[in-house]
Amino acid sequence: MKIFTKTLAVCAAILASAAVSAQTPMLIHSHNDYDRNVPFYQAYAQGVASVEADVYYNDGKMLVAHNWEDVKEYKSLESCYLNPIATQYRQNGGRIYKDASKSLQLLVDIKEDTEPSLSRIIEIIEDKYLDVFGSKGVTLVITGNRPEPQDFEKYPEWVMFDGKIDIDYTPRQLERIALISECFRDYSHWNGKGSLLIEQEEAVRKVIAKAHAMGKTIRFWGGPESTTAYYTFYNFGIDWFNTDKPELCAEFFSRWGDKNFQIGVANMGGEGVSGTSKLDKVTRNFSGFQHSKLQLSAPIETYTPTYRNDGAPKKIKNVIYMIGDGMGMNQVEAGYYANRGLTVMNIKNLGFITNHAKDQFTTDSAAGGSALATGKKHSNRHIAADDEGNPYPSLTDYFSDLGKTTGVLTLGHMVDATPTAFYGHNVERDESDDLTVDLLESNVDILCGCGMGDFVRRHDGRTNLLGELKDAGFSIIEDYAQIDEQDGKVICIDNRMDDSANEQNLSLLADATRETISQLQKMDKKNKGFFLMVEGAKIDYAGHSMCLPGSILEMLSFDLAIKEALKFADQNGETLVIITADHETGGLVILDGDESTGRVMGLYFGNDHTPTMLPVFAYGPHSNDFQGIYKNTDIADKVRNLIKK
Repeated sequence: MKIFTKTLAVCAAILASAAVSAQTPMLIHSHNDYDRNVPFYQAYAQGVASVEADVYYNDGKMLVAHNWEDVKEYKSLESCYLNPIATQYRQNGGRIYKDASKSLQLLVDIKEDTEPSLSRIIEIIEDKYLDVFGSKGVTLVITGNRPEPQDFEKYPEWVMFDGKIDIDYTPRQLERIALISECFRDYSHWNGKGSLLIEQEEAVRKVIAKAHAMGKTIRFWGGPESTTAYYTFYNFGIDWFNTDKPELCAEFFSRWGDKNFQIGVANMGGEGVSGTSKLDKVTRNFSGFQHSKLQLSAPIETYTPTYRNDGAPKKIKNVIYMIGDGMGMNQVEAGYYANRGLTVMNIKNLGFITNHAKDQFTTDSAAGGSALATGKKHSNRHIAADDEGNPYPSLTDYFSDLGKTTGVLTLGHMVDATPTAFYGHNVERDESDDLTVDLLESNVDILCGCGMGDFVRRHDGRTNLLGELKDAGFSIIEDYAQIDEQDGKVICIDNRMDDSANEQNLSLLADATRETISQLQKMDKKNKGFFLMVEGAKIDYAGHSMCLPGSILEMLSFDLAIKEALKFADQNGETLVIITADHETGGLVILDGDESTGRVMGLYFGNDHTPTMLPVFAYGPHSNDFQGIYKNTDIADKVRNLIKK
């Protein structure tokens, strides 16, 4: 095993460039780097692990070009690569990147005879740059017209060579091989779309396995470059991606832990946190998605409804209105694949809504939530109010007028846009002081979420809003488990609702849903029924943070609450359950996965809302009325019309 010690050490040094918060799972090689607008620095700025320079010997100089006719006197190996590399290495105190775990490989392709080119390259480095290339930070690798393996020992130990898969190297020669490089077209003519022919895939995999059995990493050149190629080559176990588009390639493989999830597998994001800089005023203190907690040891159990009253033309007594904030169909799908099933996907009646704001094509949560709450189009930032500030009655007002009890429950901040649309009215969603005061005159019997600060740290001069709410008949508690222990109206400010979903608290929203339903029933002295809005708030947070694992865990948390709602609907027989969203966040696209293991790979297009259509799942009496495609404002109108029947 000793003969491999140095070889494996070199591989480890190169692979260390992938260790930055586990964010670069494939090593990136900037192919023909000298063709970039800015050689070296353009790729270096992306944190690549390797750059390539083709060189010609010309009167003692090593000039960089792909073809002899493109050789320019001013474009030398020194000016384009050796000087910039040395400058960065020395400025960073003896490392090529500020992150000491990252290293760099300079792959020099000798286009003419090995000699005198290689000897001249060594002379230049020994004269000016030996402190850089004789270290662990930067590795010189010779490819192209490299020496015969038996001649490797003629050159300094710090000079490494590019290997070929079909050469039978001796153990000593193998120590001088930095990686194995092969022409992809020798094994496959795949164009980067769809998948490889089976026999070609087998050929590629055999080469990979052989290289790894030699203790070497492998690079294929001449292959396709596309999003599909990125993840296909990653799945194959190819170590280096040979790219002509370093910015696109680096972006794809960056933040890897935010793009991949599998139950039973630790998050690939290490110990970091996915940020939340796009959240709004009342949610800006959210602590983010902790990568170390973005994992689940086992799938959640799903529920298959009885369908006994599903679509039945009978009277509706209760309505449970569930809103996944930021939840597009791809968020649902990602959760479905990861968990290998979701309760919500067992619902048979499905429709889709458009969700544009009154003044913008893309809605915010205020306009989107208010449209769902009132049945009226809203301008962005408006909470259940027209452009002049006149209030629109929400479904809680409507159901309260019918003598029914009403509740608003959110796994997030209770003064955020979606929940306030069901109890407040304002032309500015950030007017949290005014919106909390609206509770004094609201028709909500139960309100639950986080956000104690907006009740005790105020800017409007009110020093005892909680006391005023108590005088208005509310019990003020800080534990959702005590909701159904109260005698009447309840405001539960439980700051556990502010935490992102993880294995320990995944059932929090479901448990609170069960408690709230129980309390609403207890308060329903005249047996007229209830209305409950339940929000899965942090699916949106995950979209703003571009964090797929966070989205999946929040989706599973929401699905557990959906399970409680459907179980109650089956027991009760007079309950309509509606599940939808106010908007989609992030433009999530599912790229790859594995149905058998639940592995999911997804990319976010951005970190803000998109205007994509949204799913509407309905279960219970008259649920078939929610099929088709319609506007988000139509849901509230449908509900009001159905209650009249």
